[in-house]
Amino acid sequence: MWKRSGHQPKIKAEDGPLAGQFEVLGSVPEPAMPHPLELSELESFSVFEDIRLHIREVGAHLVKKVNAIFQLDITKDGKIILQWTIDLKNGSGDMYPGPARLPADTVFTIPEPVFMELVLGKMNPQKAFLAGKFKANEMVPLVKGSPRARFHSPV
Repeated sequence: MWKRSGHQPKIKAEDGPLAGQFEVLGSVPEPAMPHPLELSELESFSVFEDIRLHIREVGAHLVKKVNAIFQLDITKDGKIILQWTIDLKNGSGDMYPGPARLPADTVFTIPEPVFMELVLGKMNPQKAFLAGKFKANEMVPLVKGSPRARFHSPV
């Protein structure tokens, strides 16, 4: 059986790394998402913060009704500038910045101006989707009446 001894190693002030013991690494590549200070400059950032607060209030109820994970990729000039995940499948619901920790049921790719028009009610979501203003990659058929759900149903 292992015994714990009272021996504590003593570190002297002159102990430290020897010359040449560490190597200097190159520069760190720039992250795909903007620095957090730049996030607050985006119009959509405050909308996501409001959604996050709402999910904290009524998330458990939404989990029972929705049972899905959504990833929102907000783009600018064709590049993803912001990612948020809305988890309405696990626990009492959660919303967090970044890609989905578990596989997302649906991934929305939306340009920021289109997203803002959608949340402000200036654009009809169904018409915008059909016009190709944003994309949705449905990984799992969420709607029972959708053609994909009928195609995959064992009838």
